[in-house]
Amino acid sequence: METILLTDFNTFHLVGYLAAILIGVSLGLVGGGGSILTVPVLVYLIGINPVVSTSYSLFVVGLTSLVGAATYMKRKLINYRTAIVFSIPSFISVFLTRKFLVPAIPEVIFENADFIIYKEHFIMVLFAGLMTVASYAMIRQKPLHGHTLPNPKVISYRFIWALGAILGVLTGTVGAGGGFLIIPALILFAGLEMKTAIGTSLLIIAINSLIGFTGDISTHHIDWIFLGGFSSLAIGGILTGTYVSTFVPGQTLKPAFGWFVLLMGCGIIAKEMLQF
Repeated sequence: METILLTDFNTFHLVGYLAAILIGVSLGLVGGGGSILTVPVLVYLIGINPVVSTSYSLFVVGLTSLVGAATYMKRKLINYRTAIVFSIPSFISVFLTRKFLVPAIPEVIFENADFIIYKEHFIMVLFAGLMTVASYAMIRQKPLHGHTLPNPKVISYRFIWALGAILGVLTGTVGAGGGFLIIPALILFAGLEMKTAIGTSLLIIAINSLIGFTGDISTHHIDWIFLGGFSSLAIGGILTGTYVSTFVPGQTLKPAFGWFVLLMGCGIIAKEMLQF
């Protein structure tokens, strides 16, 4: 991984740094969604290798979410018991995924006389598929509230534990925080209301992502100067988003952001398919 010098700075880099703010704003407003943009921004706008980008994404999303979670802690909008139940299996699986599974994926996934699928293209297509799933979760207009359950007091911790483990593998593979999956799970299976689900989601994302990143420190050369600058912009965004969330319901902005994510996902699939 080469350091991004000021002499290499161009319009794409500028848009990429502005997108870092958008990533933070989305995390602060709706507790997810923004992290799904981090890898595409790092790959297509900043020009970082896709495998390294998944690692950098874990750090950016983790640190940004941690700052956001701190603001929700002050507002007492975090359910710590649920966060612990979800996080324990999740951070174990994300660490093992980054430490052993991702490095074990071969550089050439598939090859014949006329068709080759490389590891970096496979990861981006997988990520784009995840983006389309995320977009549906954000576009859907039906609100998710704990009182829609027959009995919201019955908390399915076994399901939360299993989902945490599965999400850890997903987070570790593609570098996304998974808030778009965590929040519905917290609302439907832990009976949390929307604002508490967002705060709890940010804490879970922070733990998963930062622990997953530690599995990469010995594997990749880390450009700490770049990560610091990019993360600072994202942190500024999440502080802004968290403040705005006290006035604007997250559900109001989710559908519009979902359509944006869907278009990006389709664009990534089209671009990567042309390279196969």
